[in-house]
Amino acid sequence: MGVVIYEFEVTSPVAPTRLFKAFVLEGAKVYPKAAPHAIKSVELEGDGKPGSIVKINFVEGLPFQYMKHMIGGHDESNLSYSYSLIEGGPLGDKLEKISYENQFVADASGGSVCKSSIKFYTIGDYVITEDEIKALIQRSEVVYKAIEAYLLANTDACN
Repeated sequence: MGVVIYEFEVTSPVAPTRLFKAFVLEGAKVYPKAAPHAIKSVELEGDGKPGSIVKINFVEGLPFQYMKHMIGGHDESNLSYSYSLIEGGPLGDKLEKISYENQFVADASGGSVCKSSIKFYTIGDYVITEDEIKALIQRSEVVYKAIEAYLLANTDACN
């Protein structure tokens, strides 16, 4: 098994506290509303604390039926959270898991920057390419931008 670490940042005009709420605290209700073209439902197995499982079910016609995340934890005071993709989605037979550490920080314009560190845990001697990593990140950014657009259009959401 190998581990590949990839770091990147995404900017947003939305305040970091609202993004944190949308992605972490209220994700189960926000995701399907913000991205109905991709996400059918979100189910929580557990109490939402570290070790709990979040199952995201996708609409028919997408490459994946579902994916399961294991919650690593979150820190409301630092607007940070971590989780690992442990089943479904893009894992296939080449990736054991993908672990994410994210933090929302304010920028000078009143918006935010999401700082992400992703660890890809490969199976056997498989080596993930930069193109594969970028393709996975682009899929994630589609949902990220959908949630951002939802928050911009619904100013009362996640306040």
